[in-house]
Amino acid sequence: MAYNPELTERVRACLKHRKGVTEQRMFGGVCFLINGNMCCGIREDDLVLRLGKPGVLNALEEPHTRPMDLTGKVMTTMVYVSPKGCKDPEQLKDWIDRAVRFSRTLPKK
Repeated sequence: MAYNPELTERVRACLKHRKGVTEQRMFGGVCFLINGNMCCGIREDDLVLRLGKPGVLNALEEPHTRPMDLTGKVMTTMVYVSPKGCKDPEQLKDWIDRAVRFSRTLPKK
């Protein structure tokens, strides 16, 4: 499955000065990991964020978000953000910052 190259470059730019970031193909798209833990990514045209359960519940109250449902089962710690929800650079930075904060709470792999 393809993923949006323009959004991928924008996410790379947000993460380029952060420590412990790696990139990997995952979920039919591309994911960015922090210290070995999935943080965020792109699947088709959507931004994928790992926010933890409380973070997902807060995110789902915002426009242009929906639960991540990859295989028919909702992933309770992850959310999709549609292109409209991250088209502005500040919107994207805010989403990425949230995912980074959560990912840094996880033990290193």
